[in-house]
Amino acid sequence: MSEASLLGRKITVLYGGTSSEREISLISGKAVIEALQELGAEVQAIDVNENFMLQQLPTIKGEQVFIALHGGDGENGTIQAVLDMAKRAYTGSGMAASSIAMSKLRTKQVWLAEGLSTPSYVVLKPTSNWVDVSSALGNKVIIKPASEGSSIGMSIADSENSFVKARDLAFQYDKHVLAEQWITGEEYTVAILGDRVLPAIRLKTDNAFYDFEAKYKSTTTQYICPCGLSAADEKALQELSLRAFRAVGCKGWGRVDVMRRVDNNQSGAFYLLEVNTVPGMTDHSLVPMAAKAAGMDFKTLVFNILSAGGSR
Repeated sequence: MSEASLLGRKITVLYGGTSSEREISLISGKAVIEALQELGAEVQAIDVNENFMLQQLPTIKGEQVFIALHGGDGENGTIQAVLDMAKRAYTGSGMAASSIAMSKLRTKQVWLAEGLSTPSYVVLKPTSNWVDVSSALGNKVIIKPASEGSSIGMSIADSENSFVKARDLAFQYDKHVLAEQWITGEEYTVAILGDRVLPAIRLKTDNAFYDFEAKYKSTTTQYICPCGLSAADEKALQELSLRAFRAVGCKGWGRVDVMRRVDNNQSGAFYLLEVNTVPGMTDHSLVPMAAKAAGMDFKTLVFNILSAGGSR
C-alpha cells in the first residue's frame, strides 16, 4: 500500500468514548482524522457512546476502522469483539490480547510465565494494610488500579498514611488494585509498529513518577531520544519489549513501558511495566515522538499504523 492508495479509501475513526481517558482520546482522534484527510481518505468520525453496538456500529462505512479509543471498552477487548462479530477490519490488537494488556495483573502473569522480568507485586483488598505490603515489597511501593491507563489513580506509598490514601484512591477507579515494588532508576518506553521496533525514549520528569500531569500537562518533562543507552543495551531493551508485546499476543502497533534499575549509579536489569495497545496520538504522545526519531512524520505514522493492520 502506498500513500496514494488512501485517496478515496473510506476509513472510520473511533474516538472519544466513555472512559476516564475520554479527553485524551478526543485529542488523539482529532489528530488522526486530520492526518487521514490530508492523505486523501474519506473519513467517518464516530465519537463512541454507550449505545455503540446498537446505534453506531450499523452506521460504519469504512473499509477499515482506526481505533483511537483509550481505556475502557476501547482498549479492554470489548470494541474489538464487536468489530470481530461485525467482520470489520481494524487497527491494533485483537480481543484477547487487548483484554490481557488492559489488565496490569494479567499482563504480569503472562510475563512471569514467559520468564520475563517485571516488578514484584501484591494484589490488594480494600482492607489490606501497610505492614503486610511493606514486608512483602519494601518500604516504598506504587499503587495502581489494574485496568486504568494514563497513570490515572496511581500514587506512591511509603508510610501507613500514604498507603491508605493511595489504596483508597486506586479502588475508586478499579475493583482490582496492585501494590508494586518500587524500582529506582530510569523509565523508558518502546513503540512497536508491525514487526518494527522504533527508537526507545527515556522519560525524565521532576514529578515523583511519570504521572498524568507529567504526561499531558507539564512543560518540564523531558523526552530523551536517542535515549542515551549503549547500542547493545538499547538493542536488548528493544528485543525485550518486542518479546513482551508478542507474549501478550499484541499486534499491529503499541507501546511497552520499562524501568531500568539504577543502584549506586550502576545500571542494572530492565523491568517490564505495562503494554499499551492504543497509545496516545497527541502532541505530548510518545509513539509519534519515536516515529519522528525514526524518520516518520505524523501522517506517515498514521498511514503505517493502517498498513500494519491488526485484527484481520
